[in-house]
Amino acid sequence: MTVLVFLGSLIGAMALGVPIAIALLVCGVALMLQLDTFDSQILAQNLVGGADSFPLMAVPFFMLAGELMNAGGLSRRIIALAVTMVGHVKGGLGYVAVIAALVMASISGSAVADTAALAAILIPMMRQAGYNMPRAAGLISAGGIIAPVIPPSIGFVVFGVAAGVSITRLFLAGIVPGILMALALVITWYVVARDEPVARASRARPREIARSALDGIWALGLPFLIIGGMKAGAFTPTEAAVVAAVYAGLVGRFVYGELKLEDIRPALLASLKTSAAVMFLVAAALVSAWLITIADIPAQVASLLGPLIEHKTLVMLAMMLLVVVVGTALDFIPTVLILTPVLMPIVKQAGIDPVYFGVMFIINNAIGLLTPPVGTVLNVVCAVGNISMDRVIRGVMPFLLSQLAVLALLILVPEIVTIPAKWFYGR
Repeated sequence: MTVLVFLGSLIGAMALGVPIAIALLVCGVALMLQLDTFDSQILAQNLVGGADSFPLMAVPFFMLAGELMNAGGLSRRIIALAVTMVGHVKGGLGYVAVIAALVMASISGSAVADTAALAAILIPMMRQAGYNMPRAAGLISAGGIIAPVIPPSIGFVVFGVAAGVSITRLFLAGIVPGILMALALVITWYVVARDEPVARASRARPREIARSALDGIWALGLPFLIIGGMKAGAFTPTEAAVVAAVYAGLVGRFVYGELKLEDIRPALLASLKTSAAVMFLVAAALVSAWLITIADIPAQVASLLGPLIEHKTLVMLAMMLLVVVVGTALDFIPTVLILTPVLMPIVKQAGIDPVYFGVMFIINNAIGLLTPPVGTVLNVVCAVGNISMDRVIRGVMPFLLSQLAVLALLILVPEIVTIPAKWFYGR
């Protein structure tokens, strides 16, 4: 009965068009009434306590870093460097999109911000060169979802807070899977676009490549600063977020000279609006998470997986299938916040490494950004590139399947995640 109250109140509120954060609070109130423990003061205390978290301070700073990166010219220089390196090969702008997505993901951690920047710069170039636009838009969309997996990842911050898992370890464990996702896109693009008749850029001269590399070296230095600093223990993920924002601002303002004083206020406002929405979601979700624990809902869900609990691979497969289904109807952050308190006790009971599960969980939720009807990243590409949703959905399908193949590979061979992760954090 408790599970029905939980699902019924949550789904019912969302079906009425209630914002997800409010729907989570409605769900919490419904659970309190079901358990006959309603107390408005406890509800308020848990709501405030949910947002009172030092690691969550990383969210607004990583958001700000992404905004400053785009306004300060770092994104454009990353793409320009990729064009000089591989723009001349057949289908070169597709490879540029993947390389740029991988580098930009290691700076901002926001799928929406990275996708918008990539689409704004590359879609006009690909359209002019004669690329198949649905396919090109699909590739850019799929490249954008690398951002929640490669550190610094806002998704890892939110999951780490909700699950009580080390955010630094999640960051470092996401490096290899993120690179595999990019490699899968490169292979898929080679297969689907090898016969595409498009105009090629002329091969850049060594001097041009050197000039572009020198111009972009400041942008490329930030990922190494963040990852190297965390691995060396120089700063925490929250401090890394501050470093990223300050670095992007200083480089954009004083090195590249493109970040004007009047650009800072819109960047601050954009990051604050997004951060406020995320923080309210987290606070509301942690109220529900507390009540989910009190109501012992994870044990009820675990009983359904009882026959599989001794088989880690089957348990992981079952949980990932659940996330795929939920991800088609909910956006990234709400899915993470709703399912984390339900699934983490099952993860612990099955003896699955929480860091490994966190990486798989975030990859799966990132893939959900490509699945209609919600498909947040698809909507961004449609809006920026002026392409209809049905065309983008057709174009993204090969790349969506390639990312699902990566997910399946990592479920079957978890050592691909766990062994490099242990090397990165030294255990």
